[in-house]
Amino acid sequence: MRPSTKSLLAALATSVAFTVPAAAELTGELKIFSDMSNPAPRATMEGLVAGFQEQHPDLDIELTIIDREAYKTQIRNFLTANTPDVANWYAGNRMLPFVEAGLFEDISDLWDDEKSANLASTKPSMTIDGKQWGVPYTYYQWGVYYREDIYNDLGLTEPTTWAEEKANCQTLLENGIKCYTIGTKFLWTAGGWFDYLNLRTNGYEFHMALTNGEVAWTDDRVRQTMANWRELIDMGAFIDNHQTYSWQEALPFMVRGEAAAYLMGNFAVSHLREAGLGDDQLGFYQFVEITPGIPKAEDAPTDTFHIPAQAANKEAARAFLRYVTSPEVQTQINAGDQLGQLPVHKAASVDDDKFLKEGFDMLSNAYALAQFFDRDAPAEMAKAGMEGFQEFMVKPDNLDRILERMERVRQRVY
Repeated sequence: MRPSTKSLLAALATSVAFTVPAAAELTGELKIFSDMSNPAPRATMEGLVAGFQEQHPDLDIELTIIDREAYKTQIRNFLTANTPDVANWYAGNRMLPFVEAGLFEDISDLWDDEKSANLASTKPSMTIDGKQWGVPYTYYQWGVYYREDIYNDLGLTEPTTWAEEKANCQTLLENGIKCYTIGTKFLWTAGGWFDYLNLRTNGYEFHMALTNGEVAWTDDRVRQTMANWRELIDMGAFIDNHQTYSWQEALPFMVRGEAAAYLMGNFAVSHLREAGLGDDQLGFYQFVEITPGIPKAEDAPTDTFHIPAQAANKEAARAFLRYVTSPEVQTQINAGDQLGQLPVHKAASVDDDKFLKEGFDMLSNAYALAQFFDRDAPAEMAKAGMEGFQEFMVKPDNLDRILERMERVRQRVY
């Protein structure tokens, strides 16, 4: 945890503040908890708060940044004790337990007609029981980031079909290069692979029915998704011992050229660039078609801010949420040198960055948008599912046991 002082925030405001028209003066304390612990998001969060502090010099803002993985386990505790005034989290089913437990404030009053129109693409994912429980500040594409220079050296091109994907993979393996890096230590990266394999094998409607608990995990259509996944596992496509790495610890395999690609969110780009890869070495492609004719839906996780029900300074918290949903702030915090993601406000601008532009075009033409496996499924089902996916990647012969275990969880959770 890294609390920063009012004086530090004031100093940051001189260099990285985000500017929007001044609002009414606020006083008192404003405690903000954030999980933006990686370097670039952390700097963005500090700049975001610095800009708000500059507008409200009489407000005593305390920003606490918590390690992203630790945040996931701590949030329920700090929403009930030592409660902040603002906390960031995720849209969709990931906020449902806190809404049902009465731990998030109903902020439907902030979603007036103008805000609803400007943030229309994400309003459904912020709505439970007809009320809104947070605001979005960014979303981002998932897809395959790959070493374009390695592909060029081996005469490979971006695949568009499952057959081409596997053919490329075979060539890479024959040249001593793993097809994909991945770190499944914290499970969720395996959820990304399941999402895309299932979306492309069975389609968006089936995928959402499955994550909504309406389909058995032992269904033959799920088995077909896993069979497609096993084709890559049996080829040896993924790096060895991936269950011992975090997603960041898996990046060097791609940087060193020991693996050629990473199925990941766009937030990985800044890390790859910082590690020394130039844009002439990096490419991006949409996850390939598997079942011909199935419309391509995409994962586009939406990150959000919320006001805890026990917050002490809800007036200032509401002002902060208005600030982060302004088009000016969303343009700046999502720029390529900040979060490197996409703004939600329709009047905000997408930065002149090749990956952001490719992502924006892809999502703009997507058949539908899913949040992500651990946001679309309830927390208990998501945990059991991602544990199963990781186990399957290491021990694919355990599939029957894994699916039966997940099915028992489904019958208990929904």
